[in-house]
Amino acid sequence: MKTTHTLLLDDVKLIAAAAEAEALAHGWAVSIAICDAGGHALWLQRMDGAPLMSAAVAPEKARTCVLTGKPSKAFEDMVNNGRFAALAMPVVPLEGGEPIVVEGCVIGAVGVSGVKSGEDAQVARAGVIALLAHAAASGKDDTAGTART
Repeated sequence: MKTTHTLLLDDVKLIAAAAEAEALAHGWAVSIAICDAGGHALWLQRMDGAPLMSAAVAPEKARTCVLTGKPSKAFEDMVNNGRFAALAMPVVPLEGGEPIVVEGCVIGAVGVSGVKSGEDAQVARAGVIALLAHAAASGKDDTAGTART
């Protein structure tokens, strides 16, 4: 049997706050989605002024990451490099989704949509980095407040 980490609500709130702060610092109106290792929604927010469609795209970017273990940009790159078969997979090939990896396991993901795809990814990474930095500073395993299942 393998022991894994699970995101707790406090973890999700920390990720969301850091991602929102990054977006606000740049004047970007985005939607932020966070999912667990099964791709199930833990958080979705659409900031004031964010495009309506962004609230549908952000969760799918996050889901893409947990299904594949890769940032969603990997699939955008595949399509841009002519590997159109990637479009047949149940993924969103748009940059802006970042997996949350602890001890080599994907425990969740952050998806962001609403601005340029590189900017979406910057916001998503800010959330992931904040969680991992908080965990390192608190000295708790690899993520702050995560429960083992």
